[in-house]
Amino acid sequence: MSTTSFLIAFFFINYVRKAIQSESKYPELDRLIVSARYFTVGLFAMMFIFDEIAIFRFIWPSYLIFLVWVSHERDELEPVRSTSLSLLPYAAITLLGEIIRFVAKDFYQQFDDFFEAGKFFAFVWVFILWLNNRKQEKALEAERLKLEKQEELGRITEEQRSQLEVLVTERTAELRLQKEELEKALDHLKATQNQLIHAEKMASLGELTAGIAHEIQNPLNFVNNFSEVSVELVEELKEESQKPEQDTELIHELLTDIQQNLQKIQHHGKRADSIVKGMLQHSRTSSGQKENVDLNAMADEYLRLAYHGLRAKDKAFNAKMVPELDPTLGKVNVLPQDLGRVLLNMLTNAFYAVSEKKRQQPQGYDPTVWIVTQSRPGQVVIRIRDNGTGMPESVKQKIFQPFFTTKPTGQGTGLGLSLSYDIITKGHGGTLEVVTQEGAFTEFIIRLPR
Repeated sequence: MSTTSFLIAFFFINYVRKAIQSESKYPELDRLIVSARYFTVGLFAMMFIFDEIAIFRFIWPSYLIFLVWVSHERDELEPVRSTSLSLLPYAAITLLGEIIRFVAKDFYQQFDDFFEAGKFFAFVWVFILWLNNRKQEKALEAERLKLEKQEELGRITEEQRSQLEVLVTERTAELRLQKEELEKALDHLKATQNQLIHAEKMASLGELTAGIAHEIQNPLNFVNNFSEVSVELVEELKEESQKPEQDTELIHELLTDIQQNLQKIQHHGKRADSIVKGMLQHSRTSSGQKENVDLNAMADEYLRLAYHGLRAKDKAFNAKMVPELDPTLGKVNVLPQDLGRVLLNMLTNAFYAVSEKKRQQPQGYDPTVWIVTQSRPGQVVIRIRDNGTGMPESVKQKIFQPFFTTKPTGQGTGLGLSLSYDIITKGHGGTLEVVTQEGAFTEFIIRLPR
């Protein structure tokens, strides 16, 4: 009867594979079914090799019960569940007979004809149900395909006969309306985009203006102080020149002091002039023409302007500025207005990050912002680093997306880094990347081709 069990298991596995079409619909399940088929053949072969081992009498009915259980556990096997139930009578009778033979051999031998007859009828029952189910499945499938074909033909014919003209007219009107709406939406989007870009530039200009107001105060103070001292020296020189006996050594000394003061006034006047010119240059629309500029001077200038821009908003804020500028850098061919906006935006973000961390951690934290320039073969590298709040990986992935910002509502448009990325990559043909660790640091790395 082990051979009978093998045949039932083998043909049932093949039936399942064909019934659910696992080879095309469920490749993963199909591999399991094929493995089960090989296992069944292997188990049958072992039965002949180890024919004397009694455990094989229990394995086959248990294996059939296992196949029935699996067919009820897997949702993909739902179509064959009713067929699988036909295996239970045979498996149950076989297993019961083997158990009785094992525990009460004499009783089994007395009624073995009844057990064998039960197995035979259960076996016949299996194949009768299989054939019947198969016949019903084929009939239902054929009827279903026939009905689907008739319904599809009827639907297509009806639509073609009664709705084709109306559908074309309606579709044309819809397309025309959609086109007009899309054109309006596109115009509105362009206007909104221009407004947002203008707002971002004005915000950048506001940061710059606040920094300039503080930065320009120093040279103006020097100019005022040296002017006052020079006026006093001139008065003293007038008095000395009106004396009958003039002290030529004192006159020479006074003239030397006046000359030195005028040189200092001139120096600080030029400093103030360069700051004002930088502000005007930043506020103008880019000409699109690259110029050779002193990148170190620009980096140092915008570092201080960004710092004083934040100081204008928060008088209590202080941070350490660390410019590490490569003396071998020389002049670099760039778009000065655009690159200035990039540096100002990133440095402002850096000072904002350290100010936020200082607010969260008032004790034992030294806010610091670095700007580093490096000359490399064929390129220039600018690094802007802060020891502020840092960014998680989820924020880092979106940092250059338009309108994405980590600042509170009203403090950022989310366009600054997006525009900076376009200026560096499209305007200069360079690269812009960010390295960060949440709670530790953020570093933006700009690489510009020579």
